[in-house]
Amino acid sequence: MGLKPDHWIRKMALEHGMIEPFVDHQVRDGVISYGVSSYGYDIRVADEFKIFTNVYNTVVDPKNFDPRSMVDFKGEVCIIPPNSFVLARTVEYFRIPRKVLTICVGKSSYARCGLIVNVTPFEPGWEGYVTLEISNTTPLPAKIYANEGIAQVLFFEADEECEVSYADKKGKYQGQQSIVLPKV
Repeated sequence: MGLKPDHWIRKMALEHGMIEPFVDHQVRDGVISYGVSSYGYDIRVADEFKIFTNVYNTVVDPKNFDPRSMVDFKGEVCIIPPNSFVLARTVEYFRIPRKVLTICVGKSSYARCGLIVNVTPFEPGWEGYVTLEISNTTPLPAKIYANEGIAQVLFFEADEECEVSYADKKGKYQGQQSIVLPKV
């Protein structure tokens, strides 16, 4: 990276629009933290959710996902049913440079409550709002707080640009503006 990791993230966000909106410090007072951290960026979950329901008893199929399996919800607090999950999106919009790959991991405040955040890597050249999957592994309902931290993004910069980026491949999730269900 050359620069200290937190300085590199600030530079990439401010000069290249890698993260918008961008918070250049760690916000912690009374909330689950978000913003720049030592080696990454703590992303926030927006107030839009799709809550999984089994009311139609359909089979969960990533090649043919039934949208009726999700209930749309908008609010400052989302309750995830026991042993279920929600899809959500980030507050932040990302533009990943061709020399960068990210990995996203859940925050410990949620993990310690049995809530697991699953996000695939952001590939070089990908851009959009991130669709998050948040699983409640407990037998009790669980709360998620909108506009607060949910996961940390770690950035890896290569020495050279990749030969074929996500944008070059015309990836199916490129430029997503909302929560996107699985598609083939």
